[in-house]
Amino acid sequence: MANIHDSAHELEKAIQESDEFKELKSAYDKVMNDPSSKQMFDNFRNTQLELQQKQMQGLEITEEEVEKAKSVVELVQQHEDISKLMEQEQRVNVLINDISRIITKPLEELYGAQEA
Repeated sequence: MANIHDSAHELEKAIQESDEFKELKSAYDKVMNDPSSKQMFDNFRNTQLELQQKQMQGLEITEEEVEKAKSVVELVQQHEDISKLMEQEQRVNVLINDISRIITKPLEELYGAQEA
C-alpha cells in the first residue's frame, strides 16, 4: 500500500497539472505582469485582508470601510484581467473543496455511523 504522504504529493502534482490550476496561473501571471493591474489587485486584496482581520478580532467595520470595499470590488470586477483571475480562483476553490469532501469522507462515514 502506498504511503499516504506519497499519495498527497501525487495529489499536489495533479492539482498543479490540472487545467483549473494552469488557467489560474496564467491569469495570475497576466495580472502580476501589468503594473497597473497588479496595483489594483493588490489594493483589492489588502482591503479584503484588512476587513477579514477586523472581523476576526471582533472589531466593528465602519460604514466608510464598507463603502470603500464596495467601490474597490466594483473597480476590479470591471477590469477584465482581474475579473478573469477571480473566476479562475473560484474554479480552483471548487476543485479543492471537491477534493476535501472526498478525502474527509472516511471521517464522515465513521462519525455518521456513530449517530445511527
